[in-house]
Amino acid sequence: RGYTRKNYIIKIDGAYHGHGDSVLVSAGSGVATFVAPGCPGIPDTVANNTLVVPYNDVKALEKCFEKYQKQIACVITEPVCGNMGVVLPQKNYLASLRKLCTQHNALLIFDEVMTGFRACFGGVSKIENVEPDITCLGKVVGGGMPLAVYGGKAEVMACVSPDGPVYQAGTLSGNPIAVAAGMATLRKIKSIPTFYCDLEIKSKAVEAAFKKAADDNGVRVALNRFGSMMTVFFTENEVTDYESAKKSNLKFFAEWFNQMLKRGIYLAPSQFEAAFVSITHSDEDIEKTAIAAREALKASLHAAC
Repeated sequence: RGYTRKNYIIKIDGAYHGHGDSVLVSAGSGVATFVAPGCPGIPDTVANNTLVVPYNDVKALEKCFEKYQKQIACVITEPVCGNMGVVLPQKNYLASLRKLCTQHNALLIFDEVMTGFRACFGGVSKIENVEPDITCLGKVVGGGMPLAVYGGKAEVMACVSPDGPVYQAGTLSGNPIAVAAGMATLRKIKSIPTFYCDLEIKSKAVEAAFKKAADDNGVRVALNRFGSMMTVFFTENEVTDYESAKKSNLKFFAEWFNQMLKRGIYLAPSQFEAAFVSITHSDEDIEKTAIAAREALKASLHAAC
């Protein structure tokens, strides 16, 4: 907004971008789990400046730009969604976002807090060859410490203080311990030539284990995976956006989560979250997960009878 001098932002239905009033409108993750329409306490005057469109729906975005013309400051999205469960971009979707934002002089913001460093060093933007104007990073970038990073094109970043008029400060900003942990983690990843190949092998093995467990028990699932993050949706349909994610069997997922927990496997407790594979997960860990998934699904089916 400070750079474009415009008021409206466009976000994706069901996407979560942190605890800011403007982006808590139609957020996913915990809000979705507890079936809340939004977060209480957000004034209408704030919410009215946030426009919401479905993920993977280029036509909805085009209509939004047509209606609000030169009033849209930015489009913010997870390039691969993780807070409605893992949902992948359809072919040319991200490229279409880039084209529309450029055409209408709006900034494109990629929230790669979850996807950053999951599949490669350059994130989804590198894999899809789509360059945003601003990128947000977190989680992996902190090496387990509370750290977030954002950056963008020089002309945009020049607006941020102390160089520009857009205020930016924080008590914990640039915390030296967190930054040191993050730098050490990224150096370690970069020092292992086969890091992402090894991680992909492990992730594929977990994905295959979940699929086999479902097949062995006659359970229909949609399994979406990007790199080392994935979600098992208990549904017969393809999951391509928040609406299709919400049609999953949430009660069955909750039962499966508890059955997995009893067997020593800790998944995220919400259908609208991602499971993450780590490079430290051993072959034994993956085999234990495979056995647990099969047993947990069988027990979940029994509990549902």
